[in-house]
Amino acid sequence: MTEATGQVKDHGGGVWSIQVPIPDNPLGYTLVHLVATDAGPVLVDTGWDDPTSWDTLTAGLAACGTSVGELTGVLVTHHHPDHHGLSAKVREASGAWIAMHEADAAVVRRTRQNPPSRWYGYMVTKLIGAGAPEEHIAPLIAARDNGRTRSMPGLDPALPDRTITPGDLLDLPGRRLRAIWTPGHTPGHVCLHLDEEHPAGLKGNGRLFSGDHLLPGITPHIGLYEDPDDATVTDPLGDYLASLELIGRLAPAEVLPAHQHTFTDAPARVRELLDHHEERLAGLRALLAGPLTPWQLAERMEWNRPWEQIPYGSRTIAVSEAESHLRRLVKLGHVEAVDGSDPVTYVAV
Repeated sequence: MTEATGQVKDHGGGVWSIQVPIPDNPLGYTLVHLVATDAGPVLVDTGWDDPTSWDTLTAGLAACGTSVGELTGVLVTHHHPDHHGLSAKVREASGAWIAMHEADAAVVRRTRQNPPSRWYGYMVTKLIGAGAPEEHIAPLIAARDNGRTRSMPGLDPALPDRTITPGDLLDLPGRRLRAIWTPGHTPGHVCLHLDEEHPAGLKGNGRLFSGDHLLPGITPHIGLYEDPDDATVTDPLGDYLASLELIGRLAPAEVLPAHQHTFTDAPARVRELLDHHEERLAGLRALLAGPLTPWQLAERMEWNRPWEQIPYGSRTIAVSEAESHLRRLVKLGHVEAVDGSDPVTYVAV
């Protein structure tokens, strides 16, 4: 395994990673993986739709000894714009197919069909219901009423050509790559298990492209599955915890995530994350000794910086994460909504 450039790494056995930058984001980059197959190279995710990101991806492919035009397929771990953003450009430049789990493909279809005003209106309604203050909601109301164009990332994602079916070997000649459905971060998130001997002989069950599901040093955002056309009462945190246990039992020799760096001992990392969420849920139950709205709970939760320093957009994401934890606690019977409260408040029982 050798370093080709500062942004490209050869992981051996016909697998490379390319650090594709995410503009103005503390994550820094998405690790886009390239997999050689007998039918031509395939990407796992594509990165953010930005000129610098595109230039980095194309330069990285050249450093791997190939080009965009030679790509035959794109496997999307999930629909978020730092993973799926460049998929349309890749397909246009190469004719490659795009594959995604049906649950995320459905989100993509609905996203494309809805005008931006519907998304802004949906967020306004949700945040009012969560108890957000007027100053936070006002910009969204203005965007909804002013007919703002599609300026938010991810509002016009590429439609996939194929469906990733969990459990089946994917149609990649010469490789044994199998999808594992790992909902939580998104409803259709998949990990991709390369069921082959590790090229360096590491002990374990092959290699795992883990997307955002399992990361070595950070926890992925687990919020509600935001969708104005789907009123299903879901439990994303419950989905995520069950999916973590599934990957822990798989025990891959090495994990190739979409952010940070590769790592080993997936079961230990899974245990850390399960313990983290168990402790967090217990802490939230303590915070809910008295009734709080989701917004008030988010203000009191522990984040990577004080609430006052969290930027506007990240506060909206934080409230969604608070709501997913509340939904999990309600399902477990540890918390209940206070009858007649408006906006709704929750209290521990």
